Amino acid sequence: MRILVVSQYFWPESFRINEVVASLVERGVDVDVLTGKPNYPDGDVFPGYRATGCVTESWSGARVFRVPLFPRGQKSGSRLFLNYLSFMASAAFFGAWRLRRVRPDAIFVYAPSPLLQALPALLLGWLKRAPVVVYVQDLWPESIEATGYVRNRLIIRMVETLVRVIYRHSDLIMISSRPFAAAIQRFSPTAEIIYYPNSVDASFCDPEAGLKPDVTDLDTGFPVVFAGNVGSAQAVHVIVEAADLLKDHAQIRLVVLGSGSELDWMRGEIEARRLPNLFLAGRFPVQAMPYLLARASALLVTLADQPIFAATVPNKIQAYMAVGRPIIAAMNGEGARLVQEAAAGLAVPAEDGQALADAILKLYSLPQAERDRMGANGKNYYRNHFDHEQLVSVLIGHLKRMTEANA
Repeated sequence: MRILVVSQYFWPESFRINEVVASLVERGVDVDVLTGKPNYPDGDVFPGYRATGCVTESWSGARVFRVPLFPRGQKSGSRLFLNYLSFMASAAFFGAWRLRRVRPDAIFVYAPSPLLQALPALLLGWLKRAPVVVYVQDLWPESIEATGYVRNRLIIRMVETLVRVIYRHSDLIMISSRPFAAAIQRFSPTAEIIYYPNSVDASFCDPEAGLKPDVTDLDTGFPVVFAGNVGSAQAVHVIVEAADLLKDHAQIRLVVLGSGSELDWMRGEIEARRLPNLFLAGRFPVQAMPYLLARASALLVTLADQPIFAATVPNKIQAYMAVGRPIIAAMNGEGARLVQEAAAGLAVPAEDGQALADAILKLYSLPQAERDRMGANGKNYYRNHFDHEQLVSVLIGHLKRMTEANA
């Protein structure tokens, strides 16, 4: 079976699709990847790449076809719009040419924002007469409204029209969170929708096996670690507020592992508020994250107080469960529900700094045995619901079904 993966984001950017592609190749699937030039999350094209031109390379046994795009930059709605638009145009035009001799049995679209990256995949599906499976990680247009990057109602209505086209012409829609189904059915009542949760690489279950960087911010006290993109969607101001409220608790340390558009703002707040307990440790390769997360006393996930984010399950929840540390979920909806259902930690309302500070204090005051129990609960829940190898088998089954139906 030959699969064409279409994703604006791919290695060396840290996204779940990397592990999926590697595992598909290990299972004997021939995989081609159509993607852009890596520039997420900092907004600058990674060293060794140029924004212009097409590149073909190999990664973990998959052929990777890279097309030009406009780098996203930071805190710029216009640059982000050009970033999305440029990949759509490049993937449709250059992608169709570069892939002219490739005959996939099915096309698999990994679709965090922007969902519109599915449009060139639909074109390729039509040209190559291959079924298109769209794996929805983020709801559009709800997501662009919630982040505030687009406020123009005309543009939002245009996006709604394109989203309707995507959903109605996809052969199968897979969703990473169950609440996504209702929003998708609003655009396409007859679409076939299947719940398919995210997972993480198996290395998160064995933190000692990967890279082990020395991060001194994790060496002492009770480190509460936030990992991942530091952006507006994560409402990271709530971390700053909690740190301010916890300044007098010398043992509690809030450590941020990652980068993003709000990182400079956080750095300024640390200085302005004189926060001795909030540390920005920087971004690390994904191979180091299992080890770093396992060194935390607790792991923190935050999202903004928006309806769209209440329907979202950040992939870091699976990573946090896999490493077996108690979780504090400062968010509403499905992600918080999963943490509570697994008895893997504590959940508080989104963007409530006082509630977050109280939850950190509560977890800090618990006996170590109780915190260990929460971590073990999360690890067991991960094994039963989010195991990577099991989910790869499920994905291959869906792709084979689509291929056979198209034969």
